[in-house]
Amino acid sequence: MCTAVALGWAGLALGAASAGAQAVGQRQQAKQQAAYQAQAARAERLRFQQEQTSMRMRQAQEQEAVGRELEQVSRKSQAALARARVSAGEAGVAGASVQALMDDYMRQEAGYRAATLRQQELGGIATGMGLEQAGFATQQRQIGINQPIDRPSFLSGALGVASGALGGYRTGLTLKSMMPPKTDTA
Repeated sequence: MCTAVALGWAGLALGAASAGAQAVGQRQQAKQQAAYQAQAARAERLRFQQEQTSMRMRQAQEQEAVGRELEQVSRKSQAALARARVSAGEAGVAGASVQALMDDYMRQEAGYRAATLRQQELGGIATGMGLEQAGFATQQRQIGINQPIDRPSFLSGALGVASGALGGYRTGLTLKSMMPPKTDTA
């Protein structure tokens, strides 16, 4: 019986050591996983900020280009109107026909300006939708990164020690039953 008890105590000690080592390993693994997740989350936030900045820069460049284009159209239209007035004056033409020509030039410019501004407006809407989509995508990536981390608990460690002790004690009893009985030689 002494051997079985000794084996039981040895099993208890080994079970406790094993459970302790496992708990330490799980704790270290949980810390490493948390550090990895924090780093990956920071990298994803930075990636998203850069994507937003890029989209906003492109939008600003497009708006600047439209502004320059509308300014050029306005200058060309004013020059065309001035040439038409001078030509009409030199030709001795005046009245409603000259005014109709001027109105036509202005109508064409207004139509072009309206179409260009509408296109710019649609581009702004597309950028807004792109930013929203990028926000949803980064949110999904963050969810994928920040998965729950399995952390060791005292209860699971204690149960591991108890299980190891009972297993060791059972092994001790099994070994004792396999040993030949002691014979007294007196």
